[in-house]
Amino acid sequence: MSFIQNTFRGLPRLPNKQERAANRPRPPWQICRELSARHYMYFCVGFLAWVIDAFDFFAVSVTLTRLSVQFDGRSITDLTESITLTLLFRSVGALGFGLLTDRFGRRWPLTANLVCIALLALGTAFVQTFQAFLAVRAFFGIMMGGIYGMATATALENMPSEARGLFSGILQQGYAIGYLIAASLNLSLVAKTDDWRSIFYFGACLSFLIAILRALCPESPVFLEARKQAQINAGDSSGRSAGKVYLDSLTAAVKQYWGRFVFAILLMTGFNFLSHGSQGRQLLYCKSTQVSSVFSPLKPDLYPTYAQITKGMSKHQASLLTIIGNCGAITGGILGGWSSQFLGRRLAIIAMCIWTGAFIPLWILPTSFSGLALGAFFLQFGVQGAWGVVPIYLSEIAPPACLAIFTGLTYQLGNMISAASTQIEARAGELHRVVINGTEVEDYTVVQAALIGTVAGYIIIMTCFGKEYRGVDLVTGAPTSEDTTPTVTDEETLAKIEKEKP
Repeated sequence: MSFIQNTFRGLPRLPNKQERAANRPRPPWQICRELSARHYMYFCVGFLAWVIDAFDFFAVSVTLTRLSVQFDGRSITDLTESITLTLLFRSVGALGFGLLTDRFGRRWPLTANLVCIALLALGTAFVQTFQAFLAVRAFFGIMMGGIYGMATATALENMPSEARGLFSGILQQGYAIGYLIAASLNLSLVAKTDDWRSIFYFGACLSFLIAILRALCPESPVFLEARKQAQINAGDSSGRSAGKVYLDSLTAAVKQYWGRFVFAILLMTGFNFLSHGSQGRQLLYCKSTQVSSVFSPLKPDLYPTYAQITKGMSKHQASLLTIIGNCGAITGGILGGWSSQFLGRRLAIIAMCIWTGAFIPLWILPTSFSGLALGAFFLQFGVQGAWGVVPIYLSEIAPPACLAIFTGLTYQLGNMISAASTQIEARAGELHRVVINGTEVEDYTVVQAALIGTVAGYIIIMTCFGKEYRGVDLVTGAPTSEDTTPTVTDEETLAKIEKEKP
């Protein structure tokens, strides 16, 4: 009975009058004006690292047709093996670099990672065989997997408590911005030079410049203070090395907080299914329409194919729909993160998932450009609005001293599990068919709607029964003095905090 009572007591709720008075919504520009140059410095480093990570990943997706010619007519399916390898090896990088970052600091592990990404981007441009291309991209997957946890820790742990929600939303949209840069360069630089290597040269230079920027910025003050406190607490560690003390504390954290790890992985699996389904990562009519040489099953920009084939849009109109959808995503991500500061992390996620479900019909039913544009904007607004809360929510539920490894590893494991969405949608599409221009093809419209609706419901349920620690110190896990009403719903954690008070 007590378990049931505790479970329902921890469900998200609207802020009461006292909490609303203490956490009144503040305009984003007011929050931004109060930040110091140091706050912006650390955030920009983390944000740029996340942008270039996305750019280098999508550089392959946007140049698949040219890569097919380079590697003796390899099929698009063969080439997407490199994307699959990148996805599979991400978790390895998240684990390795997460350990290094939480043990040695944010500065040099991220610098080394960015240098490696620059070298691998350069290596991609110099490969001559398909096997070498796959090998380079597999190593790139390891490096890419390490970025998210390090970028999140660098960008957010030094932020004042009341600014975290807003900048969490901005940080997450770095991924969409990275894709837009890659797509734009493919249409301009690559098209002008008629050489797919130019986009990788650009990525290598940009990665190296961001690595220099990270090296020039000092170590995170929050991390240094936390490490100093950890050394004081471990003063009676019987001669154990600092590495041994860290591993012991990590082992203890995993034993004590294993439930958080499982919850975060399950939640991130749902989030990645949501983004995969809404971005159209499936085989949209490739077989029946003979566009498989242009569009890849794993590309995130297949929505234009759907718009052209099923809705009769021109290529230009389809491109505009993609841009409009990305604008909705970026806007929603920023506002979703900002709203979580006064609604709470979980309630903001739930609200955005409900919003997403409400706009599914507008996303798939219209046949006019204006109707599809509204649907694309508002659906992606909801999807990325929920995603905008993810960086700070994962950071706040991370166990003490496990910030980078927790956020990075749970995110990448969820991403790896959700990779099956392509096969699920492809198989479901074979069972639902529709006649378009006299030709019977798979009806992925129904499949996408069903998947997004189901996953949005799954995320709502998972979020309801999760925990919330809004306003805690991102390194120690203790409430900060900056947040007047921290939303901590774990009674054991509250009791522990009270016990540790002097």
